[in-house]
Amino acid sequence: MRGQYYMSDSIKTRIRALLKEHNAVLLAHNYMRDEVQEIADITGDSLALSMEAARTAADVIVFCGVHFMAESAAILSPGKKVLLPRPDAGCPMADMVTVEGLKGLKARHPGVPVVTYVNSSAEIKAHSDICCTSANAMTVVRSLPDSTLIFVPDRNLGRYVAAQVPEKQFIFWEGFCPTHERMTVEAVLAKKAEYPDALFICHPESAPQVTALADHACSTSGMYDYCRTSPARQFIIGTEAGILYRLRLENPDKEFILASPALICPNMKLTSLEDVLYSLQTLSPVISVPEDIRVRARQALDRMLAVPRD
Repeated sequence: MRGQYYMSDSIKTRIRALLKEHNAVLLAHNYMRDEVQEIADITGDSLALSMEAARTAADVIVFCGVHFMAESAAILSPGKKVLLPRPDAGCPMADMVTVEGLKGLKARHPGVPVVTYVNSSAEIKAHSDICCTSANAMTVVRSLPDSTLIFVPDRNLGRYVAAQVPEKQFIFWEGFCPTHERMTVEAVLAKKAEYPDALFICHPESAPQVTALADHACSTSGMYDYCRTSPARQFIIGTEAGILYRLRLENPDKEFILASPALICPNMKLTSLEDVLYSLQTLSPVISVPEDIRVRARQALDRMLAVPRD
């Protein structure tokens, strides 16, 4: 049973042994618990993890993240077994868009291409023209010849992109990340008053009025780069609390302050070391994507990957 393992060092040793035995690679999203990130082979953003795992010689991918991330790994690595230690770890934002709803939106706007944030299910990707990440969304949008675009599912990221690309018209799906939405202007202003010399960095999944307060808005991978190269010594961080682990590890001489205590995603915190061990012991739960959906979703991802970088 999962609950019988209490000694973290023992668990980590057994996890590493099983990873070797099964020729498996352990992925951890930037928002995972500290101890899960510590033992992972690769940490990073959701799509970057799937892409790196696809390049490895591993037979098994153990994805410490949420459901849509494991689906992305299955899309990009059809020959590998993908395990999600906590299959109940979902994404409320991804769940806010349905296939029927998207079909209806497309029917009301015939011929308008659908740009889909990778924080979405495989089935939604399969009904999209092209995907984007929070890091490349503006590049993807600018690459399309169309003047009007449907953007799903994140209205906040969509509006952030729209402000940077005013020549395009956007039709937004009104989805959002509940964790980032809980970060209020009042909370940010209070932190800025408490730490007047700190730079405020936030994720573009934040509400527009919060993003407007930021010294810099970017993806989680962008935050690592920005904080590492910035001469500033203090940073107020406006994204999920899990990012603090690596920020502090890579920058021991700098101070990182969470913008709000509400920035904790319960789904991202579900996966424990016990869950990872149990998953490797049983080689379950397996996440798979039906081949017809996988192929179409892969096309939307490949179109994104074919867009030249700025």
